[in-house]
Amino acid sequence: MGYIIENMNIDSIVEKLETVDHSIVSVIGAGISKASGMPTFRGDDGLWNQYRAEDLATPYAFARDPKLVWEWYRARMRILLQAKPNPAHFALANLEKANLTTGVITQNVDGLHEIAGIRNYVEIHGRIRYARCTVCSHIERWDKLALAQKDIEPPVCPECKENLLRPDVVWFGETLESNNWSLALDWTLQAQTLLVIGTSGIVHPVASLPYLAKRNESFIIEFNIEETPISDISDFSIYGPCEKTLPEFADKIIQKVGRSDESD
Repeated sequence: MGYIIENMNIDSIVEKLETVDHSIVSVIGAGISKASGMPTFRGDDGLWNQYRAEDLATPYAFARDPKLVWEWYRARMRILLQAKPNPAHFALANLEKANLTTGVITQNVDGLHEIAGIRNYVEIHGRIRYARCTVCSHIERWDKLALAQKDIEPPVCPECKENLLRPDVVWFGETLESNNWSLALDWTLQAQTLLVIGTSGIVHPVASLPYLAKRNESFIIEFNIEETPISDISDFSIYGPCEKTLPEFADKIIQKVGRSDESD
């Protein structure tokens, strides 16, 4: 296990990074959006506490009862529409503006990274704000439309006009989109420094990325509220709310080694 840094004492990390060729890649999970009010799967709505995500977020559940699955996603969307990016999201955007990052690999489907201004990202598990046809290739946004309201039948694809739309996310039992996964692997192999932020380190295949980076001799910094399996291979583990620790880290490293973006 690497060094455990608490109470925002990150100067030693910044000093270390001054000697590293900066190609920072970030792997982010649900923990980064917690301060934005986003639940991981189930909120406080008692109706949905009787269901497990593994029982609803599957192609089998959708085939069996598409209306139930859509009602669950509408309940999640009502929470999402109230959420805003928090300082951790903006810290990653600032690192990008300083030309210190290659990209963000996100397991989150909430889109808050994009709203925060991050340009280079890959959404490994899809994007909940969009819907796609179950048969044809049509994709459209649904987050701010009538689909987010209650008591509406599962939407029919406006393109082929006969098949249902489904949320544009990767469900349990489905494989990752190959182009997204290839890009995530490419970025990981390029990374001189890998930030692992707000992720449990147990959801595969994304959980394998820090280990791949470690074998490639990347410098690994973990941001989380507690120890995870990734802690064992991290050079530094920074424990605490990432909406507090990540902005402090980003500000200091930008001051030391950041480069302005001439296109801005």
